[in-house]
Amino acid sequence: MASNASSLTTLLTLVVFLLFGLTSAQLKFGFYNHVCPEAEAIVFKEMAQVISKAPSLAGPLLRLQYHDCFVRGCDASVLLNPTAANNQTEKITLPNLSIRGFGVIDRIKAKLEAACPGIVSCADVITLVARDAVILTHGPYFQVQTGRRDGTISLAQDVIGNLVPPTSNLTTLKAAFHKKGLNVKDMVVLSGAHTIGTSHCSAFSSRLYNSTGKGGVDPTLDKRYVERLKGKCRPNDNTTLVEMDPGSFRTFDTGYFKQVAKRRSLFLSDEALLHDEETRAYVERQAKANPEQFFGDFAESMLKMGRVEVLTGKEGEIRKVCGAVN
Repeated sequence: MASNASSLTTLLTLVVFLLFGLTSAQLKFGFYNHVCPEAEAIVFKEMAQVISKAPSLAGPLLRLQYHDCFVRGCDASVLLNPTAANNQTEKITLPNLSIRGFGVIDRIKAKLEAACPGIVSCADVITLVARDAVILTHGPYFQVQTGRRDGTISLAQDVIGNLVPPTSNLTTLKAAFHKKGLNVKDMVVLSGAHTIGTSHCSAFSSRLYNSTGKGGVDPTLDKRYVERLKGKCRPNDNTTLVEMDPGSFRTFDTGYFKQVAKRRSLFLSDEALLHDEETRAYVERQAKANPEQFFGDFAESMLKMGRVEVLTGKEGEIRKVCGAVN
């Protein structure tokens, strides 16, 4: 009997251990509540200071999560610096040169390391920063899941075929999001992140000066908007920044959908949303509606994107600094 009881106890202990292992290796709300209770407050405090002084960083810091999660999953691989001439990382590829705010991530990570050494991952910092960028530009508050761990690999070639360029058509967009387990609604909802921030003229100037490859203007663009954009962007302009949502580019709202509906979006990838019945209906609905539905949808889609190919449990590592592996 004693032997049987001992065996049963051992079995139950093993089951509990396995169950704990399964649950602890998953993302969850409040992951740091006990191991670093002030983690989210530290991130928000630093973000509030940053956005108050440099509001233009909100857009790039929000989009950083997309740039990370769509390449090797949400593992902060986009933050890794190259270590040698033959080790080119995601960070220095052309699509990621448009991202600013890497120094903000480093600053926040340093504060977290001072408070809770080796606890909060850089991947989770990206997620929390993106959420706080929304809140601090008058968007909705929403909870995010944490518990990600950091990857140790970052390869420039992985960016190709994962980050879609702003010239993408609807087929390319749908394929890229489907590849990451995100649906068409997620695609149009997350495109709404373009409601804050700016873009370099070079990302869309072909629509103004060389739409067909033989010169000319993209006929899908509103003519008055074309003239306004030409007044800001000259051919081959690689430095000028233009508001993506004119009039409210520092406010997270539904202004982006209003611009797309009026054919005043900057990118072909935005204009492409009008070429599909489902995406067009969502754009037109949000262009006329109060923002509550979009806010709820955005929170839901951000949660989904934040779960793409994550590392949890004992996978990866918790980097001491975000630009280098331990």
